[in-house]
Amino acid sequence: MEKENEQQLMTNMLTETEVIAVVGLSDKPQRTSYQIAKAMQQAGYRIIPVNPHIDEVLGEKAYDSLPEIEEPFDMVNVFRRSIFLPALAEDIIQTNARFVWMQQGVQDKQVYQYLTEHGKQVIMNQCIKVAHSVLMK
Repeated sequence: MEKENEQQLMTNMLTETEVIAVVGLSDKPQRTSYQIAKAMQQAGYRIIPVNPHIDEVLGEKAYDSLPEIEEPFDMVNVFRRSIFLPALAEDIIQTNARFVWMQQGVQDKQVYQYLTEHGKQVIMNQCIKVAHSVLMK
């Protein structure tokens, strides 16, 4: 994707999103996923944690998997290693989320193609917090 198109897509995603399901969100404050989710929460987004090993984080109930979330969400933000993406993609297409944002270092071209073929708009290998601070001035 061309840089301008990718920046426009990121801006649209950040503008049109209110609720973010964060896959792999840790309850440990020193972890990157916690710090970034907290920053996005402070920026006004509702965070829904997805992690089978925790009950809650950042004041929100955690879910074991995406299909278990009972309320609507706009975006899936992924903090899992790329090796987990093919299985995660199956869960993602079962949701009504329009947007999928994979954090820095998380990418898989086949998963990208699969998700876009299923109507999802996808950003890979980008930090949502950095993009938010640059694009949402």
